[in-house]
This record gives sequence, structure tokens and C-alpha cells, in this order.
Amino acid sequence: MIEPLFLRLERAPSVIAAMTAVVSDEDARLKPPSGAWSILEIVCHLVDEETDDFRARISLTQVDPAAPWPGIDPEGWAARREYQKQDIGAKVRMFAEERASSVAWLRSLREPDWHVAHNHPRIGPIRAGDLLCAWAAHDALHMRQIAKRLYELAARDGETLGRATGGSPFVTRYAGEWGA
Repeated sequence: MIEPLFLRLERAPSVIAAMTAVVSDEDARLKPPSGAWSILEIVCHLVDEETDDFRARISLTQVDPAAPWPGIDPEGWAARREYQKQDIGAKVRMFAEERASSVAWLRSLREPDWHVAHNHPRIGPIRAGDLLCAWAAHDALHMRQIAKRLYELAARDGETLGRATGGSPFVTRYAGEWGA
């Protein structure tokens, strides 16, 4: 029952590593015109969420569900922690190391109460099990976000190649429209 969630959490770093292995350092820093995060910013965010959010909040909920959760500030962290100046390879490795620690910690829990809830001031009750499911879902959302950046990079590179070879831009139309 819980093992599929643990396996998804455990295997996510290898997916992120594979997805980021196909981009240069420059492309990892490229922000789309929408202003959304770059691939590097997404990976840095995953590292921070690993250490400062999910693991900490599940632990605190298990130990003292009434205790206030530590604050998080993903947008502020991106600026203050200078995500865009980080090394993508180092951050991918850091994510893998932190996630391995998280999974080992989760597996070490003896008789956790996944139904114990923290009463979030804005959202209401959030059970430890809700956090565990959200953790795996959070990975998937950011994998999708990285996939979109890769799609955008393919479109950009096709335009460049078409023009560089004396013709009109090449397009990604045959792949299908982005619309996940």
C-alpha cells in the first residue's frame, strides 16, 4: 500500500537526472518568456523542498501535530539562495542524496500514524499521509514542468537550425501541441 509511494519517491532523482542530462548549463538557466522557472531553478526548488518542507513537516506532524510548521518561501528562496547561479549537476546530485536520506528516514519510521493531522491555518487539517502523497505528486508536477522546458528548447533549437541551414524555421508540429 505505502510501497508504491516510497518507490516513486526513491526513483524520482534518477528521472530528474535523466531529464537534466540533456541540457547544457546555459539551457538549464534559460527562463521561458512566461517568466516561469528555469530547469535549474526547478531542481534547486526540489532540493529545498526536500529539506525544508516535506520531510520536516511529516516529521513534525508525527511528533507534535499541533506545533506550527516552519515557514516556506519558494519564490523568495529562488532569489535569496541565488538559484540561477548554482551548478545544475551539483544540485541534481544533492537532490539524489537528500532524497535517499528522506526515503531511508521514511522506511525507518516504526508504526507511523499517517492519519495524524496538522491543522494548517489556511488549508485546514492536513494528515501526514496527505503530505506523503503530495510529496510524490510534487515531484510529478516538477517533472512535467521540466518536460515543458525541454519541449520549449526543442522548438527553439528547431527554429535556429532551420534558419541556420538557409530555410524557414523547423517546427515541432509533428510531435503534437503542448497541452498536458
